[in-house]
Amino acid sequence: MAFPGTWMTESESMAYRVVPKCACSTIGQIMFFSDHGRYFDGDIHDSTSGLHKWNQEASQGAIEGAVKARKPVSFTCVRNPYARILSSFFDKIAGIQRNGKRYRGNLIPQIMQRYGVEVGSPEDNFDFDQVTSFRRFLLFARDTIRWRRPMEPDIHWSAMSGHIATFIVNGGRYDQIFFTEKFNEGMQKVLDAAETPVKLDVNEVPRFNESEGHGPKRLHKVSDYFDDLSRHLVWEIYKKDFQLFRYDFDNPDNKLPKSEVDLDEVHAKLGR
Repeated sequence: MAFPGTWMTESESMAYRVVPKCACSTIGQIMFFSDHGRYFDGDIHDSTSGLHKWNQEASQGAIEGAVKARKPVSFTCVRNPYARILSSFFDKIAGIQRNGKRYRGNLIPQIMQRYGVEVGSPEDNFDFDQVTSFRRFLLFARDTIRWRRPMEPDIHWSAMSGHIATFIVNGGRYDQIFFTEKFNEGMQKVLDAAETPVKLDVNEVPRFNESEGHGPKRLHKVSDYFDDLSRHLVWEIYKKDFQLFRYDFDNPDNKLPKSEVDLDEVHAKLGR
């Protein structure tokens, strides 16, 4: 069995299936703090100790054993698909990464040439038509997910349900799935259910948004970016995300879910 994208505290109190662009930096730092009483100095994605990660071979046995034995509180966090794909665009496509370069090397020039996406630059204060460029990016994202061309789908814009399903089909079971939009409430419930060496109040935790400040600010409300074609593409890509995680497809500006997640339904539909 394999549990890709899974992080677990060294105390085995919590296991988290990472979903990119859904507060994963803050969640990882909270998990780290709950064991060590301090935050990791840097981007938690770069940590190689203090937190078990499936992509670290030495952690795999511990994660698999604990998850199969149902020892940790297992959870994940989801986000409104409209807001998530917009965040992916502004961070990974239009933004500059922490290393001072564009994301994935030649990716941006490729989609600029093939799809007509514009991204601006820090020198011109990222002056470009955000709405037009985002809609063209959305076509590219759909092509990668549906036809796997001109490249394999990227984890930052592939469907949340796909990430979340791997944990279930390989033998895990979620105790909680909460919303980025109700982060403090959901994360605190996880902490309250877990036996952590260090207690903490989520309301006192700083936000660790590692993508903030490296690219353009969104200039318009969410619905302005989604015309009829764009919404059709979003439904094509994220239909299961809207349905399972109870988000409002009809109103892009309503970021809040319409009801709580039905864990039994998630396990039944994603565990096939």
